[in-house]
Amino acid sequence: MSVVSGQLENKVVIVAGLGGIGNGLARRYADEGARLVVGDLDPETVSRVAAEVDPTGQRVLGVTLDGAEEESVISIVKLAVDTFGRLDGMHVNFTNAADAYLPGGVVDLPLEAFDEVMRVNTRGFVICAKHAIPPMIESGGGSIVFTASIDAYNGAGTRVSYAMSKAAELALMRHIARKYGPKCIRANAIAPGLIWHYKFDEQWMPDGIVEQTRARQMIKSRFGNPDDVAALGALLLSDDGSFITAQTISVDGGVTFRP
Repeated sequence: MSVVSGQLENKVVIVAGLGGIGNGLARRYADEGARLVVGDLDPETVSRVAAEVDPTGQRVLGVTLDGAEEESVISIVKLAVDTFGRLDGMHVNFTNAADAYLPGGVVDLPLEAFDEVMRVNTRGFVICAKHAIPPMIESGGGSIVFTASIDAYNGAGTRVSYAMSKAAELALMRHIARKYGPKCIRANAIAPGLIWHYKFDEQWMPDGIVEQTRARQMIKSRFGNPDDVAALGALLLSDDGSFITAQTISVDGGVTFRP
């Protein structure tokens, strides 16, 4: 069971991207006291999560969001500021994995898959940062959290577009931390390994991936779940994490060993 301490009391936070991990983020951040605007491409998911997390509709607003389209991002940021008067944090969690289950390497990579992954995972994160940072500065500072992946540095033989996009997100995170740190903006990334959530019951998984992941984890008793990512995200968005910036923190049960 998650331990809730009110870390995000009086914070206004946007969660960009629901689904497997994102639903857990929304629940945890609301439980921690944040006022939320949550967005996703799937309007049914948005409506369901917003209603589950806050049946009153007073502390959690849900909107359809295409994170790779600038006007859509401008709209969700404006909604947060207009409704709650400020913006303190944004967790960019959406992703595209068009080449995730393709067996080949870069030689066999369909360029249309590469283009779509980079459009969403790289361009989209740039758009979110571009439009979230100014109102955070106006609010006196804030925190941006990116959901990246251990694929950013693992050197997998497949998923080259996805891995490249996640590495680009880490470069963007470090840029934000350096450039806007003097204006009280923090930026960090969470790099999950295999995070087990409800969508795994709905989609095909490559043969052997579960067994391979368990073998690589130092923690053998279970896989990660959305609460593991959300607990770290809450810290990074909160004042308790106010001296943490420019970091990539893995949530992977010890699959990766990094300095």
